[in-house]
Amino acid sequence: MTELFDAASGVNDHVIELRRAIHREPEIGLDLPRTQAKVLDALSGLGLDISVGTSTTSIVADLDCGDGPTILLRADMDALPLTEESGEPFASSIEGVMHACAHDGHVAMLLGAARVLSERRSELSGRVRFMFQPGEEGYHGAEHMIEEGVLEGVDRCFALHCTTDLPVGMVACRVGPMLASADEFHITLTGKGGHGSAPHATVDPIPAACAIVPAISTMIARDINTFSPAVVSVTHINSGTTTNIIPETAFLEGTIRTFDEDTRALVHRRLEQIATSTAQSHQCTCDIDLVRGYGPTINDATAVADMEAATRMALGPDRYVDLPTPAMAAEDFSYLLAQRPGAMAMIGICPADLDDPSMAQPLHSNRMRMNEDGLTAGVAVNVGVVMRNLGNH
Repeated sequence: MTELFDAASGVNDHVIELRRAIHREPEIGLDLPRTQAKVLDALSGLGLDISVGTSTTSIVADLDCGDGPTILLRADMDALPLTEESGEPFASSIEGVMHACAHDGHVAMLLGAARVLSERRSELSGRVRFMFQPGEEGYHGAEHMIEEGVLEGVDRCFALHCTTDLPVGMVACRVGPMLASADEFHITLTGKGGHGSAPHATVDPIPAACAIVPAISTMIARDINTFSPAVVSVTHINSGTTTNIIPETAFLEGTIRTFDEDTRALVHRRLEQIATSTAQSHQCTCDIDLVRGYGPTINDATAVADMEAATRMALGPDRYVDLPTPAMAAEDFSYLLAQRPGAMAMIGICPADLDDPSMAQPLHSNRMRMNEDGLTAGVAVNVGVVMRNLGNH
């Protein structure tokens, strides 16, 4: 335990410096040239086989240690469209862009692990693939990298995701569903507009829109198996322009979250039926667009055991906890886990000035801060996962 944590601590200054440099210059989407340049600079001199993406600014770096399995470690690199108000001295210098989901920490942890593992290659048998991915926040970056071959020859995949709602350095994981799928729906109802004083001469789409919302809630309560839950949230409704005009159209949209493909398909089917039939009952037409997003993140049992063992080995017996339930958030790491066994775990970065993680600003907040001690723990766990799978001693 002491050996792995000490090795991670030995690169701590480098990891924090990298994290802050990336944090100052956040980038959104699939094209992250400044971030890519920082990562490539940090990887230089480590004796890795490095390639960059063609459809995105992705990076794949292989540490080849002879015969054996290939273990992939992944970090996402993109930021979010937020104006930072964290008060940190190294806050974002880019207006309207912020690393509010800790991807800067993910990159720094993986770069630290690459440095430690490159120095210990004589202790390994196999290959470590370091995957630096753009476009996790809704841009399907993992899918692009899979198309370019990042999973070729890979046996298992692992990822750590920082979270402020766990004590610093605590690792949480679970077997099976970890995170949900994330789909979108967009519904346009069309009637016949006219004067607000004469609704009988119009076909008003607003009552149809209002009827769809409670019908969705009833569908979730009555059609969906309690033990395979789903969330459908209508998050945006728009119709009309002023007080004396009945509009021609009404628009609704929102999100769908599920943990398995059967429930996902059922929700899609029932949502389309509800929207269409409700529109017809109000003499409106309905156009519904169901957009499939990230699938559910499903952790493999053996990979979770590896994550638990690595945490106990690197951080101590009391630093791992089994999550009792999955979360309705989504991750495009799910694309990798749909094709290879693996696991994603959460690692705590609750700020040092807070005793209660529930008081911390959550991920995706413009005031989110992290305790950088958690990055040292993340480096140690990443190294521990590799040593457990590829260690030859």
